[in-house]
Amino acid sequence: MPEWDDREILEGIKIPGKEEVAFNQLLQKYQERLYWHIRKIVIGHDDTDDVLQNTMIKVWKSLPSFRADSGLFTWLYRIATNEALTFLKQKKKRALAPWVDVEHKISETLESDPWFNGDEIQLKLQQAIVKLPDKQRIVFNMKYFDEVKYEDMSVILKTSVGALKASYHHAVKKIEATLGDD
Repeated sequence: MPEWDDREILEGIKIPGKEEVAFNQLLQKYQERLYWHIRKIVIGHDDTDDVLQNTMIKVWKSLPSFRADSGLFTWLYRIATNEALTFLKQKKKRALAPWVDVEHKISETLESDPWFNGDEIQLKLQQAIVKLPDKQRIVFNMKYFDEVKYEDMSVILKTSVGALKASYHHAVKKIEATLGDD
């Protein structure tokens, strides 16, 4: 079965009896990209799976009312980002230790993660990225790894392009400083 484009997915959602087929097309097209986007925010594989599942449940429930004010990709990324940030906030609240200790634990998770297949330099980069504030980390990952345009990021994160460029600049400087310390 050929991959549907976004218009076909959105039309399929509106046709009784085709909703599941259309949603499966959406999953086929975007699930892996969303997984890796979420993974860069929450780090751990199991946590990513949980957040992705929550994201897809929210998408399934909200898809019939999607107004297409933005592109489907942008809308999905916004939901995934919000779900990931909500997860991190809940994780920080549940953590009895200070966030610095939780951050260190996340960094250690990277080292022992069987899904991480990078070399030592990539590991150091990821550990530097983990130290960034959430917003800077998300902006850096979206720009550097996912190559999302600032205009799309602005819609996804509901922030001005100027603020995103500043966040990216600060993130790069912090990463350079962290890597320069090694």
